[in-house]
Amino acid sequence: MIKQFIQKLFSGPNASASGKSGTKPKTGKRIEIPAADHGINPEFIDQRAVDVTATLQRAGFEAYIVGGAVRDLLLGLRPKDFDVATNATPEEVKSLFRRAFIIGRRFRIVHVVYGRGREHEVIEVSTYRALLDNAQADTVSGNEKTAKAELAGMQHAVDASGRVLRDNVWGPQDEDATRRDFTINAMYYDPARQVVVDFHKGMADVRAKTLRMIGDPATRYREDPVRIVRALRFSAKLAASGFSLEAKTKKAMLPALPLLADVPQSRMFDEMLKLLQTGHSLASVAQLKALGFETGIYPLLDLIVARADEPFVRAALADTDRRVGENKSVAPSFLLACVLWQDVNGLWQHKQRGMHPFPALQEAIEEVFDQRIGDVSGRGRLAGDMREMWMMQPRFERRTGSTPFGLASQPRFRAAFDFLRLRADAGEVPEELATWWEDFSLESDAGREAMVQEQKELQREQQRSQPRQGGTAPRQATQQAARPAPPASSASGMALPPGGSFESPGQAGDGAGEASGSDSPAKKRRRRRKPRAPGDAGAAPAA
Repeated sequence: MIKQFIQKLFSGPNASASGKSGTKPKTGKRIEIPAADHGINPEFIDQRAVDVTATLQRAGFEAYIVGGAVRDLLLGLRPKDFDVATNATPEEVKSLFRRAFIIGRRFRIVHVVYGRGREHEVIEVSTYRALLDNAQADTVSGNEKTAKAELAGMQHAVDASGRVLRDNVWGPQDEDATRRDFTINAMYYDPARQVVVDFHKGMADVRAKTLRMIGDPATRYREDPVRIVRALRFSAKLAASGFSLEAKTKKAMLPALPLLADVPQSRMFDEMLKLLQTGHSLASVAQLKALGFETGIYPLLDLIVARADEPFVRAALADTDRRVGENKSVAPSFLLACVLWQDVNGLWQHKQRGMHPFPALQEAIEEVFDQRIGDVSGRGRLAGDMREMWMMQPRFERRTGSTPFGLASQPRFRAAFDFLRLRADAGEVPEELATWWEDFSLESDAGREAMVQEQKELQREQQRSQPRQGGTAPRQATQQAARPAPPASSASGMALPPGGSFESPGQAGDGAGEASGSDSPAKKRRRRRKPRAPGDAGAAPAA
């Protein structure tokens, strides 16, 4: 008791380097689980992650593989991503690797990069974080060495509601484990000793197939409301393995839902993409509906859930899950382009009543972006990719002239074609159209020429078989062909500009050497007539 009194007397709110009081926060008990008990297969571990931990350990630091990778290894799965946790600061980590980059402001981590181009791999390294609560977090000086301008005016680590404001305060491993969200994600694996370090009975929860929040769930959701979305994502991902949410963890989710309104939109957008692009998008939508979260998380996610049963959107979600399962890359632009196509196409049809199709489509795209996505990080590139896919859809209707060759050479052709294929699978466009373009993309140059020529002959045959309008005399037919045609409808029901092609104003149309398809007939040149002399009735006009 005397020892406790002296400790309390000499400890103050700024006694430690991190600005906490001298009282140590309550953490879990450290347990080391040997290889014989955890059964992790070392062959499932990425050698690059092993190299990172070994490099840090040789430099005198602690280093462990951590988080979801450990969970998957315990389940007998081969993880797709590997994260490392260490007691080295970001600057110390960066100094040990040739290609390492410190990223983030709110949560600073290091990306150690292996390889180049599309084949590169990133091992994410984070420093142990300190555990802070409202009583201990006042006037935290922190130990951040970068981004000081953004953090200079911030004196608290958590706000009045308990939401964490500063995450760059370093601490010991046991506090780092307690800061993590779920017990099954709070274990550490040392590849050198092949032991699992567990502070919160995560191993028992893995065996019981339980997804349980560390600490009081309501408090943890207040600290970071995004944990609600993470709980939904993990429960959907692990449902196939028999996992379910622990009762208290699930009960506190719905009352905490309004807290998501205070989360920056860019972060919510990123969390939504994680929910939909980890290979379990259909399961995630089903979980959202089952737990009563059809609306209220994020407006764009609400829209996706509402449209998930529509054939086209469901096909896009299933295709995304398939590609992730086959270890193929997925782009958020493709899935979102499928979800928002209904809005873009409907607005485009409306705008074409008074505008040229090209600017009408551009305006429709911009309005949909403003309404549905807003101002989020990366919108410029995302919008560019989606715009290219959308703008190429009407051009697929044109299979003669130079259009097919120019279209197939576009960088986004493959994504645009996959978009077309999903539209055909959903019955939005004829299957024959998607099959023709698939064959065209696989053909040689000579084969492509033959396909375009065959399509041209087919169109001529169709034109010959159509009854002529407005008389049968050759002169009448010629006059009828010279008149500007009204907007035609494509095979998919989308209005096309005169001539059946989709080109911007000033852009050369395909088949420019064929019959004129201009909007107005050419103006006749006026001739100036020479005044005739009086009485010269038969004088000819001057040339």
